[in-house]
Amino acid sequence: MPQHSGQLLASIPSPSRGYFSLGPLDIHFYALCIIAGAVAGSIVAARRWEARGGDRNDVYDSLLWAIPLGIIGARLYHVITDWRLYFGAAAPHEPIDALKIWEGGLGIWGGVLCGALGVGIYCHRHHLPLSALADAAAPGLILAQGIGRLGNWFNQELYGRSTTVPWALEIYERSHGVSTGQIIGTYHPTFLYEMLWDFLVVLVLLVMDKKLVMGYGRLFASYVMLYCLGRFWIELMRSDPASHILGLRVNTWVSGILFCAALVYVLAAKRGRRSVTEIAAFSARQTGDEQDRESSSSTP
Repeated sequence: MPQHSGQLLASIPSPSRGYFSLGPLDIHFYALCIIAGAVAGSIVAARRWEARGGDRNDVYDSLLWAIPLGIIGARLYHVITDWRLYFGAAAPHEPIDALKIWEGGLGIWGGVLCGALGVGIYCHRHHLPLSALADAAAPGLILAQGIGRLGNWFNQELYGRSTTVPWALEIYERSHGVSTGQIIGTYHPTFLYEMLWDFLVVLVLLVMDKKLVMGYGRLFASYVMLYCLGRFWIELMRSDPASHILGLRVNTWVSGILFCAALVYVLAAKRGRRSVTEIAAFSARQTGDEQDRESSSSTP
């Protein structure tokens, strides 16, 4: 799409490439953004869990379950909902490309579902209240999502319809992952809209937790509601290929359904939250169980 020079000066440029090389290795910025988000989110979650009376190591240890399962779930969600990208005679990618996570394509709800399953397994094994840990982790989780969204900028993906607004995103032709300098057009930077929305949700959740004392999974459900609210209207701005149901993108339907389900949970769930002493008791019980197992295994 031809553009006037005045418009280009007011646009957001895309990076010339999505990776840098260290010897024979290609380091993808998308992966670095995901890692940076996971680190920042886990630190926030650990501090909040500790402030509630828990052991911050619970958060870090649960990530050993949550991260691998979350990545698998996120990729599966993407491949299942956008299967036409990888399978079929008209698919733009080869089936083997479905395994190339570093090139982008992670469905957040698959990641959240399978990641939560991993945390649930950890909590069950260590006698911890899953709802309390989920509430502590909610602001960190949406923070991680926001930081991870920056990776879409490096990959030139998750942008919206064509536009000439001053903050439009320039998309370039790329050959073997490197820009040719030829501008295809300017588009809504929907990844940026979602990133800013995620950061706003972090602040809203922290205020809600302080002023309204959201517990028993209600803060986590509020995270689901707020994220879905933003994702719903952002999906309506996108025009890239995607699976549709009754004229709407699958992610639009998922966002709407999950918003309603989370709203019902917030309204129906128990008010207040577990006390610091109650959560500390859970952690003490966990520590005592571990010490008992260690002493029994060391006893001849």
